[in-house]
Amino acid sequence: MHRRLFLQATAALGLSGAASNGSAGESPAGDAGQDAAQPATPVAGDLIWDLHCHFSGVPGPTIEDRTRQILEYADRMGVQRLVFFMGWPWSQNPTPDDFRRQNDQVLEALAKWPERLLGFAYLSGHHPRESLQEIERCIASGPMVGIKLWVARKCSDEALDPIIARCGELNAAIYQHTWLKTQGNGEGESTPMDLALLADRHPTVPIICGHTGGDWTRGIRAVRAHKNVSIGIGGSEPTSGFVEMAVRELGAERVIYGSDVGGRSFSSQLAKVYGAEVPEAAKRQILGENLKRMLSPILQTKGIPS
Repeated sequence: MHRRLFLQATAALGLSGAASNGSAGESPAGDAGQDAAQPATPVAGDLIWDLHCHFSGVPGPTIEDRTRQILEYADRMGVQRLVFFMGWPWSQNPTPDDFRRQNDQVLEALAKWPERLLGFAYLSGHHPRESLQEIERCIASGPMVGIKLWVARKCSDEALDPIIARCGELNAAIYQHTWLKTQGNGEGESTPMDLALLADRHPTVPIICGHTGGDWTRGIRAVRAHKNVSIGIGGSEPTSGFVEMAVRELGAERVIYGSDVGGRSFSSQLAKVYGAEVPEAAKRQILGENLKRMLSPILQTKGIPS
């Protein structure tokens, strides 16, 4: 779709994107979008799988209420499958009780909408033993298909190696938040350079560089040599050139769409792809084909239709 047509199609939605959280790079709870009578018109036939979704940014006292609202917006934008991780309230340095509670919230949503939702287990590098137990509970013996690591411990720390190795055995996806802050990262917050060190130690395990470090020009270059690393493009402003550079430097097969809804809007994050000056085949890979391919082995093992 031409950029102008996409913007015309989405303008009526009034979906707003909240500013990125200045302390940790994640998007804060904000409005994921308002009701609108006019639906968007994404490219016909697009497979859209959203890598990066949260329960924040929408009203509702329960997980079911919030998920239902997000799915209403997803339907309007043509997003078929959504990956959720983390519940609420968030904790940057979660205790085992914290991440177990948040994973239970995701499991609740998966049980309600198994045909639409996928889940990643939220873990902490500060608690490798309990994180391994959670992998067994939520992934090996449960419906989840990946893990999310945020800012508790830098992923360059070798203490994370057992977690990554176990995910590799299960074909579970690994999403690692990364950021590059002008005033310095938070304690335990990984950069794409940290992720490159992790990828060096686990060269056969597929890993996703979350947010591409925020400063995507540096993030793309940091992981370029590591063929097992894909980048997640969600959760930042839809600036021109991001997707073009990623496709040029990494290849379209290593670029994955995600929104970071509800702190960001579906429309602003889809615009990164629809507005990019790359071939239509590359857009299709980014929007859904790459994530589907990455998750296919574990989905097949679990008997989850893809």
